[in-house]
Amino acid sequence: MGLLRTFIAVDIPPGIQQAIQHNVDNLRKAIGDPVRWVPVHNIHLTLKFLGDVSPANVDLLTQMLRAEADSCPSFDISVGGLGSFPNSKRPRVLFIGTHAPAGLDALQHGIEAAAARLGYEPDLRPFSPHLTIGRVRDTASAADLQRIRKTLEEIKIDSLGTARVDSVHLYKSELKPTGSVYTKLFSAPLSIP
Repeated sequence: MGLLRTFIAVDIPPGIQQAIQHNVDNLRKAIGDPVRWVPVHNIHLTLKFLGDVSPANVDLLTQMLRAEADSCPSFDISVGGLGSFPNSKRPRVLFIGTHAPAGLDALQHGIEAAAARLGYEPDLRPFSPHLTIGRVRDTASAADLQRIRKTLEEIKIDSLGTARVDSVHLYKSELKPTGSVYTKLFSAPLSIP
């Protein structure tokens, strides 16, 4: 078996996924093809992108994830707001925002530090929790980018609800011509507060 492309994430419940879908449908109508939209069932909150992992290391990662999850009590996050990275002037990634307690930062930092101890490259960018809903295509024209900027200024996405974070997951990502396919390899429950 070859290397597995992996990441660690928090799932978004179906009710919030449906609310996201409704809002993304409106954005899709306004923006169209210059954005590669993420299927709603693939939307998640990434805590750590690991990249290519040897199948032999999956056991180590599950042990690490279990230990980090055990040390973090479950918590709620609020989902809402629309944004783009790196900024609204040069949008490359479109996202729905999240508002979370310090528990999310603690969980992410713990996972980041534990993954670094296992030899995985640390992410030097500050953690900015978000739910990616689309990526601007490299082929987008200047007019496309202007339409995207204008749409992001005009469309507001208010609160879409609150999600309970009570577990973290190790996913495998397979890149297919039809888009990414995510398969859950392991789930670790957070501790009960």
